[in-house]
Amino acid sequence: MIDELGKEVLKGVSRSFYLSLRLLPGPMRPAASVGYLLARTSDTLADAANLPVEMKSQCLEQFRGGILTGADFPQWPTAVLDAVLNLKERRLLECAGRILEWLGRLPGGEAVLVREVLEIIISGQALDLERFAHATRENPVALADDAELEDYAWRVAGCVGAFWTKLGFLTLGGRFSKSTESKLLGHGIAYGKALQLVNILRDVAEDLAAGRCYLPVADPRELTEVLACHARWLVRAEQGLDEGETYAATLQPQLLFAATILPARLARKTLMPLRGATWMELQRGNKIPRSEVYGSLIRAFFRS
Repeated sequence: MIDELGKEVLKGVSRSFYLSLRLLPGPMRPAASVGYLLARTSDTLADAANLPVEMKSQCLEQFRGGILTGADFPQWPTAVLDAVLNLKERRLLECAGRILEWLGRLPGGEAVLVREVLEIIISGQALDLERFAHATRENPVALADDAELEDYAWRVAGCVGAFWTKLGFLTLGGRFSKSTESKLLGHGIAYGKALQLVNILRDVAEDLAAGRCYLPVADPRELTEVLACHARWLVRAEQGLDEGETYAATLQPQLLFAATILPARLARKTLMPLRGATWMELQRGNKIPRSEVYGSLIRAFFRS
């Protein structure tokens, strides 16, 4: 069960993060894999376009309860499964009960960290559903201010940086980093938030077409204002990636360094074509070729 979930199912719903997980030291890998699978499951629920918002919220709350209480998890209704068109993501939903079983088998301290980070992540996803419940292409909704974006980035990604740090020290002790946990926590949180900002900046046109604007602007229909805000937060994202590289440089096992630096290397490649991009260029989208993913992995391994 664990082998299938940790390889086949996880690989199916992740490209770059699967590579990072495979490079982790053995003691860190189970909790990190379970945490990722749980987060992708809740994300799949929240993003199911063909489900009503109320049903998505109910499913998220049900899934959250299964994570926090360890209670037996029922099968998803057929309507929920049928709303997920991606077959690999549907397979992930079908494995929800088995993923929760894996969570229950983790050592106590590791399970506590996974439950802690998932509760925060799901709170961000639930807030997302509430915030954009009535958003449409014609009447888009934007975040109110910088504080709302910072809070959202913390809930869905910054908390993962804290989780990664706590898990590393819990499972590896002094072998995890040359720094201390208290010093690394801030860098890890900033790194996680930066990775989420990169996703927001990359997908801004696609999100706005669905009525969602994660950038804090007064009127998301004013594209000049959106582009100016986009440029400002791109600088913030780059600063967070700098902190991520500082974080990774303290990590002692070489494979752990590679696993941790890889997302920053890929995020830099994603940001490059976004600098000074026109709205038409943002609409075209930007996906990193698989060859570049593997190239970044090799360079990370050799600390180049």
